[in-house]
Amino acid sequence: MDIANYLAAVGVLALVIFVHELGHFLVAKWCDVEVLTFSIGFGPTLLSKTVGETEYRLALIPLGGYVRMAGQDDSEDLKAEDPTRGFSAQSIRERTAIVAAGPAVNFVFAFFIFAVAALAFGQMTPSEAPRVRELVDGAPAAAAGIKIGDTVVSIDGNAIENWDQLSAAISGSEGRTLSVTVRRADNSENTLSLTPESREDRDHIGEIVGTRFVIGIGRDFDNQPVGFAAAVAIGAQQTWRWTSAIFETLLRLFQGRLSASDLGGPIMIGQEAARRADTGLQPLMLFVALISVNLGVINILPIPVLDGGHLMFFGIEALRGKPISIRYREMAQQVGVFLILALMVFVVFNDINRIVTG
Repeated sequence: MDIANYLAAVGVLALVIFVHELGHFLVAKWCDVEVLTFSIGFGPTLLSKTVGETEYRLALIPLGGYVRMAGQDDSEDLKAEDPTRGFSAQSIRERTAIVAAGPAVNFVFAFFIFAVAALAFGQMTPSEAPRVRELVDGAPAAAAGIKIGDTVVSIDGNAIENWDQLSAAISGSEGRTLSVTVRRADNSENTLSLTPESREDRDHIGEIVGTRFVIGIGRDFDNQPVGFAAAVAIGAQQTWRWTSAIFETLLRLFQGRLSASDLGGPIMIGQEAARRADTGLQPLMLFVALISVNLGVINILPIPVLDGGHLMFFGIEALRGKPISIRYREMAQQVGVFLILALMVFVVFNDINRIVTG
């Protein structure tokens, strides 16, 4: 991963992690809990400043963050100066609010970005024009010399007037070589020869539903201006749409309908962030919103160590009328740490494997 991709990954991750931890921090302060540390990143400290009772820290490894509160456990260094301000001394409702605030703010942040992007740039709708927005490196279109912004005028002498006709002509080629005429931005026309290749056809979640012939181009979008109310509605719709899609993806992974090899980690995030940044501010904003939704969803899963695991413990405590013993909580936390570390190693391996195999 080059320096641009690395910086893009760090920037996107740091932003959504900051928003997540800010949610915990603000609600903890609102509940008058003593906050000891607000950290973005793990590992060695790069920058640190103590203001009041809280140390604000920027650490070397930008793959997470944390808000450390007094009274989170029984260790000596986490004891609150005023026992009533310790995290464990708070009611279940207050502890639940503090823990749930992180994922909740991620969803609110995503909604805000989706809405602002819609207001600033308009609503993105698929264009009917047979115009190329994206190219897949190494695919037939890029290899033949098609460029982003080209409009397909004809295929094998047959006029192409919209995207559906273009898609049908490529899909129905059965892999034979096509003569494709494109119109460039300067209105010049070029006729190119290319051969569609068979690729796996996937649905909106990524599950393989068959095969089809493609040339490696992406459909263009039109931006239709929208007002404030419509932008708010779009923000809510997009947040719900992506939240639902991520849960459906996790379900299909559990069912074995999707391959875990498709999962990506920080390297893929950096590559995608850099690619989106190259195509403009709007795609980058939408990508940041999507990562924020991802972080919100992952953190509400009932896995010890994650926010969802803590919320699960609070639910059990409410039903039992007393907390789970420290011993069992520590055992669960160890299992959670192992699962998260294993997942991180796996997704980074996937990222490296994609780079090596192309």
